[in-house]
Amino acid sequence: MDRSILIVDDHRDILRLIHSALDTLKLKKIKIFEAPSGEEALLESTRSKIDLLIADYMLPGISGVELMHKIRVRHPEVKIIFITGVTERKVREEMLNAGAMAIFDKPIPLTDFLDVVERGLGLQQTIFPSEKLDGKMEGRYARISDLLANFRQDIKANAVFLLNDRGLVRARTGNLHDSSMEVSLIANLMAIHSASLKVARHNHQETIDSYHVFSGGDHDLLFIPVTPQYALLVAGDKLAAEERILESVSALLALRNQLERSLKAMGVTGELNQAIESAMSASRIASAAGPVSVKPAEKLAEAAPSPEMEALLKSAADKKEESGDTDDFWNQAAEKLGSKPVNSDVISLEDARKLGIIPGGN
Repeated sequence: MDRSILIVDDHRDILRLIHSALDTLKLKKIKIFEAPSGEEALLESTRSKIDLLIADYMLPGISGVELMHKIRVRHPEVKIIFITGVTERKVREEMLNAGAMAIFDKPIPLTDFLDVVERGLGLQQTIFPSEKLDGKMEGRYARISDLLANFRQDIKANAVFLLNDRGLVRARTGNLHDSSMEVSLIANLMAIHSASLKVARHNHQETIDSYHVFSGGDHDLLFIPVTPQYALLVAGDKLAAEERILESVSALLALRNQLERSLKAMGVTGELNQAIESAMSASRIASAAGPVSVKPAEKLAEAAPSPEMEALLKSAADKKEESGDTDDFWNQAAEKLGSKPVNSDVISLEDARKLGIIPGGN
């Protein structure tokens, strides 16, 4: 099925960047059109069916939102992605309320951008792919999706995600208020999950028992490990408000226990030590690139003394009983190795006596 993408921006370099990024997806049967203004974009929309509109919010002439409304008259199913340099929250809300699928600030985060394009056009996801499972496992995950859906309804959340340790969404219900940065959000949350495993190890925990709360943004976010391989994300309005936080966390812990039992029944053991080893493998690889890599059974060899020092030490051992004057030994050593110190900041024993630094001098 042929699909068309229309890119609208009055900056030629932005048009080239977006077009080049779309080319990396190696899209087949996709036509990409460009326009430097809303008026030219409208003209293009009369010639071709438009499936995805990617437009700057601030255009010369009509705005990006006005352009969206006009194109939707001809193409009601068109998906919209806005690009903007405007940071005001009310402007972002205006674009979302108008029906934008995603909004990206400049400079554009290309990974998230391409993921949204794939999802918006219903393409095979290559940026943020789904796990491939057999029919039996898919059926079990479908039951987990039902658990998430019931929980979302009970707690009145916007979205609930079950994430695996590779940062993939294993089951989900609902959507984030703004899914523009979903890939980056999940990647950062799974970094927190990995860190939680390491903290649990340092704290000598046998299981992971922690949760993380983020409040005051587009959503309140609650994030909690379920097993070492899975974590749960809940997004909703005022979930972390003072009057609701205890209820929200209590319900989340109950859901975690249900999911943990379901995942164990599917063969997810939840062994913390194994997961910690996996989480720390990247650190090991980085360490291995250091100056020296030593196996646990190996010992570092001590540096062998020079032949001259070895002879002096042997001589000192032979004379230990004959002389109690340690100064004589080191004076002889100095004569054999050279009277001047190797380090210019060091003075001889005799000079130190003359200067009155140690007893016995003049």
